Amino acid sequence: MAVELQPTELGFRRPFNVEVSESMFLRNLNNEPVAFKVKTTAPKHYCVRPNSGRIEPGKSVEVQVLLQAMKEDPPLDAKCKDKFLVQSVAITGDYEYSNIASIFEKVPKSAVQERKIRVNYLPPLGSTTNGTVEEEPPSVSSPAAPYETPAPGAAKRVDDAPIAQPQFAEKTPKRESPPSRDEKPPKVEQEKSGVSGAVSAATDETKERLADALAQIEKLKKQLAEQGLRQRKADSAESTLPQQQQQLQQAPPATETGVPVQIVAGLCLLSFLLAYIFF
Repeated sequence: MAVELQPTELGFRRPFNVEVSESMFLRNLNNEPVAFKVKTTAPKHYCVRPNSGRIEPGKSVEVQVLLQAMKEDPPLDAKCKDKFLVQSVAITGDYEYSNIASIFEKVPKSAVQERKIRVNYLPPLGSTTNGTVEEEPPSVSSPAAPYETPAPGAAKRVDDAPIAQPQFAEKTPKRESPPSRDEKPPKVEQEKSGVSGAVSAATDETKERLADALAQIEKLKKQLAEQGLRQRKADSAESTLPQQQQQLQQAPPATETGVPVQIVAGLCLLSFLLAYIFF
């Protein structure tokens, strides 16, 4: 199992105060798919995308390596000790549907192939000294440096960064001078005339209803007055009748006037005797 790498070394050209991007290509020369993973000794300085994946037989994959921007360029005679490690393993039928991380965890270490790639700092394009192009000395690798998987997309290339859309200030609407107190907008005048007409119509209708209500109230008052008089007469008649009856009951019986019957009889007898005697 073999994976072809191009180039065998990564060279990043100055200046390093901006992000610098380089690419390497991985080609699968086998008859079965291959899983790969990219690691580096300086994961905080680089971003790799993709940092792992799958390569079909006879296919190649481009891996983009980003060197993040530095605060200051290192000295010209500085040597880079960073390195990359490319691991690859064949994907057999048992791992056909497994993810890349689990494949590298489950397969034995003897089945994993590793390729190391050095990193070099190159001078900027066009820089010359005495008519010759400056070249950096070969980099010195750090054999005992630990490898770690860099972040897949923590940094962005400058040319890939989206162009910020221009922000236009919203146009401030032109303020119209308010109408003077004497001048009133035509719309306000129309509304005012409509409201006044509605108010006058409502006032006339209210007046008519008020007049009808007052007439009804007067009529009811007259009816109530007549009913009150009748009730008072009936009450007074009913109240005087028992008073008269009570007075008649309380009054003493009337004394009989005239001559008693015995006296009349005596007088008649006396007149008869006198007439008998004298006549």
